[in-house]
Amino acid sequence: MQRLARLRANIQSCFLGHERAVDKVVACLLARGHVLIEDVPGVGKTTLATALANSLDVTLSRIQLTPDMLPADVLGVTVWDQQKSEFVFKPGPIFANVVLADEINRTTPRTQSALLEAMAEGQVSLDGHTRKLIDPFFVIATQNPHEFEGTYFLPESQLDRFLMRINLGYPKREDEQRILTQGPSRHAVTNLKPVMTGQDLAELQQVTQKAEIDPTLVGYIVDIAQATREHEHLQIGVSPRGSLALAAAAKATAVLAGRDYVVPDDITSNVMDVFAHRCISNNYLHDADITTVPRVIREIMETLPSPV
Repeated sequence: MQRLARLRANIQSCFLGHERAVDKVVACLLARGHVLIEDVPGVGKTTLATALANSLDVTLSRIQLTPDMLPADVLGVTVWDQQKSEFVFKPGPIFANVVLADEINRTTPRTQSALLEAMAEGQVSLDGHTRKLIDPFFVIATQNPHEFEGTYFLPESQLDRFLMRINLGYPKREDEQRILTQGPSRHAVTNLKPVMTGQDLAELQQVTQKAEIDPTLVGYIVDIAQATREHEHLQIGVSPRGSLALAAAAKATAVLAGRDYVVPDDITSNVMDVFAHRCISNNYLHDADITTVPRVIREIMETLPSPV
């Protein structure tokens, strides 16, 4: 689709290289999911997130998360208005179409939990009132690896709210040469113009939701999830929510490829990004999950025959 092609090109005009990461983030957007970008500092996590947000003609807010932040700093607070003689709700940065939560694992679990209801149900509960968030609502979060100082583990319930967790990695040699030649991208990101309206995004999300997936492929997704639950090296496998997430990601990948139906490659190309952060190894250690879980998922994919 031309609208998606313009969106991709606009993002890649200032985020050089990593075409796969761009497609993954756009797929999460189409699937109405949220994305967590995890990698070491300096590889462009915030640049990618900001480039996507600035490419959309929607409301945007950025939250630079720190250890001293409180849930009210994210959700909002009710204050007394002397002129009106009543309490007035002042919405926080969560009330936007696109929310960039930068370095999400640098804030405390208490503040992290403030995002749970918002990401899962598109609403927040404060002072006995339930307030709907703006639709569409998309959280794109970044984090550094846990072994860096001053970070907190994201609990499993928080990780499960992300449709995908992706890594950028270091750029290719030619891409890094382009980065050095063109200079820092922060000015290009700031001046980036929107190429897609909120209405365009809503229409594409509806198209994605209506993409067809054959019952055989549905069974394939269930088989992969079931295999993670039964594997001897995994303590916790993928839940039905994870299966739903993989189906949504496969549909979005199909739409990005210009199709209105899912093929097996749309599933296999997303399994690692959708399932890995939803599984826990028997050792229940972060280092073990980094190495064991991906290996187990690769073994499962090699064992299960892909439908034709």
